[in-house]
Formats: sequence, structure tokens, C-alpha cells
Amino acid sequence: MLKVTDLMSGYGKVPALHGVDIEVGRGELVAIIGSNGSGKSTLLRTVSGLNKAMSGSIEFDGEDITNGRPNKIVRRGLVHCPEGRHVFPQLSAYDNLRLGAHTGSEFDARLDEVFTLFPRIKERSRQLAGSMSGGEQQMLAIGRSLMSDPTLVMLDEPSLGLAPIVVEQVLATAATIRDSGRTVLLVEQNAELALEVADRAYVLERGHILAHGSAAEIAQSPSVQKAYLAG
Repeated sequence: MLKVTDLMSGYGKVPALHGVDIEVGRGELVAIIGSNGSGKSTLLRTVSGLNKAMSGSIEFDGEDITNGRPNKIVRRGLVHCPEGRHVFPQLSAYDNLRLGAHTGSEFDARLDEVFTLFPRIKERSRQLAGSMSGGEQQMLAIGRSLMSDPTLVMLDEPSLGLAPIVVEQVLATAATIRDSGRTVLLVEQNAELALEVADRAYVLERGHILAHGSAAEIAQSPSVQKAYLAG
């Protein structure tokens, strides 16, 4: 469904990605793990059109979307839930979800899906997003990304700044989204939990892919265990 080939991207003239290759198959949950500054968020931003590729190509569902306009990429079915949540704090949770449905696809059905996935958001649908807890805001951000009825959801560091019990819930949600028939690309610094829910994984460091394989294979790698996993 997603194929990134020899991608170079960065900020200004300084590259943060150096010839990155990844593939995500339909119905998979693929994790990208790595330390801070490894280029994980840059990769997602470039796929979604927020950053410009310096070279290389990005293909989504058989179409070349390299340096495409972000709104058109969303309309094709690829949505990016950004690091830091970026909810609209002065709007209610419900109105945040309405903004996510700007593509106009079956609003009521999408709303039911989000409320089933996140009952707490349904309970607090009229509450201002800025007054919600960090975990609730993350649930809202993920829910908002689902309102456009995407076929591929990119989640950027959904566990960032959350309590451990909420982290487990949020990452389990990524697996639930995959199980519902969507494809998920998960960027996550919490490698241990990411590898528990993922089908396959890539290790990204300093803009280079160092390893890739099944989540089980990556979890058993001595170098990955030493660098990213507890114990």
C-alpha cells in the first residue's frame, strides 16, 4: 500500500533522511522505532506532504504522491496523526472530530466508529479539548484522524508524554485499528510496546534504516535489545 524508495528529506538544505526505503502492506501494522532525532517524524511528514522530498519517491496505493499537496493526500486515504496531538483547544471534542471529517465521508458512521473505539471521548464530546487530559487528547487526535475514513493511518509518537497505563491503551488502539481493516504505520520511541503490537518493524537511526523484519525478529536482535529494550 505504501512504498518509499531512496527517500532523502530534511529541513532547508540539511537532510535528515538518507536514502530511506520502507514498504507497508495492506492490512499491516508496521512500526518504525529509533531514538530522538533519528528522522522518524521527518519520514511521516514527508510522506504526508508537510515536508518536501529532496530526492526519492513515495507511492501510495499505486499512485506517486511524492511532494503532493497534504489535502489531496488525505483525500486519497492517507492520514497523519501528528506528534504532540495538536487538537484545537478552544473547540469541543465533537467539533474537533467534525473538522477531521472534512472529506465528507459518512459522518455518522465514522463518529460511531470513534465513539466505539474511545467511549471516554463520547462521554466528553461537548468538553473543550484544551481542558481534557493528555491521554484524552491523544485519543481525540487519533479519533479525528479516523473521521476522514482513511485506508492508511500514520501515528507519530502517540505515547509521548502519557502515563504508562495510558500508553498501553493507546498502543493497543493501534492494533485495534489494524484489526478493523485499516493499515497502520506507527512511529514510536517506546520500542518494547511498539514491537508487541506490530507485524513488522524498521529501525531508523540518523536517517538510515539499520534493520527491518518481523516484529519478533527485530525484538530478538541483540543490538535492538541493547539499544531500545528494557533489560
